Amino acid sequence: MCVDLTLFPLDTIKTRLQSQQGFYKAGGFRGIYAGVPSAAIGSFPNAAVFFVTYESTKSLFTGYSATNLAPITHMLAASLGEIVACLIRVPTEVVKQRTQANPSLNTYRVLLNTLHEEGFRGLYRGYGSTVLREIPFSLVQFPLWEYLKAVWWGRQGGRLDSWQAAVCGALAGGVAAFVTTPLDVAKTWIMLAKAGTSTASGNISTVLYEVWRSRGIPGLFAGSIPRVTFISMGGFIFLGAYEKVRRTLL
Repeated sequence: MCVDLTLFPLDTIKTRLQSQQGFYKAGGFRGIYAGVPSAAIGSFPNAAVFFVTYESTKSLFTGYSATNLAPITHMLAASLGEIVACLIRVPTEVVKQRTQANPSLNTYRVLLNTLHEEGFRGLYRGYGSTVLREIPFSLVQFPLWEYLKAVWWGRQGGRLDSWQAAVCGALAGGVAAFVTTPLDVAKTWIMLAKAGTSTASGNISTVLYEVWRSRGIPGLFAGSIPRVTFISMGGFIFLGAYEKVRRTLL
């Protein structure tokens, strides 16, 4: 929650840079905290569900953690964690992004409009594209995070401070954020598209082609700077704090 609320303006800027209507028509720098209630409500349960699933899956494969299969274990655990967490993340993401791209509306009004126009299913528009974004992201971030920690741990003779785990989290998150930006752009287009349009149907490959055709390579990486900054800083705070609390409790 600290990460999401502190760095929320970066997320708003990223969403508006990626929106079809363009940055300034989507609100520019006005109302950069639009949609923050949705992010605040979804942040805690989303993170909790992810890490419960992530750690539980890792524990099931404890025997492989010290072998060459460790990266696969981390990938599987992270992927399952994202699939489950997206059940909570997607509805809050839909409401948040639509509010960010329409700062004249508040979170409650966007929620009511979505339910009225599309029903409960409207809150899950983009679920598939979000999962298809989050799984590649996790396949890069968490194995890289675990690898960097292991390397640093080994070079220090079996010791790793929480701040060092945080640095590893920032590096891993930044790399993962950049390489998955096109998938994030496609997810944003799908969630913000008008109901009934081809973009709203959620075919991520079609949307990626549409983005490339209309905006080229720069369009596919729109918002990459605020996204990388958000996730790098967030990874430092989030994964560092997580590592510290986990060690304290366990």
